[in-house]
Amino acid sequence: MSSKAYDAIMSRNSEILLKATGIDYAKYSDGPLVLDYEAMMAATGYSDEAVESVQSEVSVGRTPMLELRNISEFVRSAAPAGQGARIFLKDEAANPSGSFKDRRASISAHRAAAAGYAGLIAATSGNYGAAVASQAAIRGLRAIVIQEAFDSQWRGQPEILEKTRKCEALGAEVIQTTVGPELFYLLLSTLEETGYFNASLYTPFSVQGIQTLGREIVRDVRARTGKEPAAILATHAGGGMCTGIGRGMRAEGATDTELIAVSVNLQGLHMASDHDFNRKSFTTGHTGFSMPFTTWPDRSDVPRNAARPLRYLDRFVTVTQGAVFYATELLAQLEGIERGPAGNTSLAAALIIAQQLPADASIVVSETEYTGAGKTPWAQLAFAEEMGVRVVTGKSDQEIPGQVIALPLAIDDIGVSEVDLRDLRMSYLRGSRRAVGREFTAGERAFLTEDGRISDGDWEAWERASRLGVSGGVGE
Repeated sequence: MSSKAYDAIMSRNSEILLKATGIDYAKYSDGPLVLDYEAMMAATGYSDEAVESVQSEVSVGRTPMLELRNISEFVRSAAPAGQGARIFLKDEAANPSGSFKDRRASISAHRAAAAGYAGLIAATSGNYGAAVASQAAIRGLRAIVIQEAFDSQWRGQPEILEKTRKCEALGAEVIQTTVGPELFYLLLSTLEETGYFNASLYTPFSVQGIQTLGREIVRDVRARTGKEPAAILATHAGGGMCTGIGRGMRAEGATDTELIAVSVNLQGLHMASDHDFNRKSFTTGHTGFSMPFTTWPDRSDVPRNAARPLRYLDRFVTVTQGAVFYATELLAQLEGIERGPAGNTSLAAALIIAQQLPADASIVVSETEYTGAGKTPWAQLAFAEEMGVRVVTGKSDQEIPGQVIALPLAIDDIGVSEVDLRDLRMSYLRGSRRAVGREFTAGERAFLTEDGRISDGDWEAWERASRLGVSGGVGE
């Protein structure tokens, strides 16, 4: 890739993306900040009922809601008397490709087929590629998945390579690359060359597809318990799941349900670093994505991101890699359910958060995903040791991302760390201020208040920090 070719493709970014989605983001934007978000979402032309109908046609959604009775009892054995909420699990592995991402791919595939595109393209290292491949196959479309798979020594994580196998099994062409800036270039150049639909994770089509998950969770729990859940725990990476679930919850009137984002703590590792890329055991649902996407969502592969988690989050916590491996084994050995790692990120947090709630309350882990040889804890831990990461047993606070994975021996060894949402909001405001290079206008301030759920107290803290010249913060 020459610098000239790179610059030429990047200069046509807006033109290529407009042709590849049919969305003119400029219609909904006023400068670099202000976005008519609800108008952009409505411009897809799909109502909530239409989305449900599309997904029903292709056997997406309406997945089982499982009560984890044995795990709930296990949690109560460690909780104070009268504490220990019922834990439910939305089994999204029942979708055609084995994850909730069929929901977001289903609407993109439907739109692509209706608009006469010959195929779909997605840039992803994760389950979304398999979802795009699956939905494309159902609709009689081609699929290309561009996957950031290797470090500079062409070493690939078992989990990523398992997802490559899944994509190819479902008929997709997979283009693999090493970690670096060429991923977006490859996406744009392939879109331009093929004329295919950009099935981005971050379009309104994608987020609308996830809203049905939030709606179903609320309906399912109300049917099972007679009331809405106390909390829904959603694994958080790029923000699509949290945004879609948040919107679905609101549509169902679940005003008292807390939406809790959960990420694996990979603080100190950089996702674009060749050195760090293979020193993590999780390719999604970690802070390497969730922190930057929360504080500046428009860093995505479309001009304006429909996944905007600060609009919906009530709480944000992190867990360790070791805790997720522990939860994975617990689910298998106590409930007889073997599932992949992403949903078990939220399950790890649920083991602790359930203890903080009364026994007659309920909480929901929002997803499961399919498993495979490369996704098992043993494959991931063996690869971690190959990369020089020590694997030990002990409490979560012993873990050092990229250096040590600590496997809990008991539920009391698990730690859940709170992320201060105000810090994230301050980072969002700092990034917004850099984008405009001046004081905010009244319109920009109104948009930021809504987009980031910025309270009067948050604005006062921001203005006080600005007067003092304070900079930096979480996610920067």
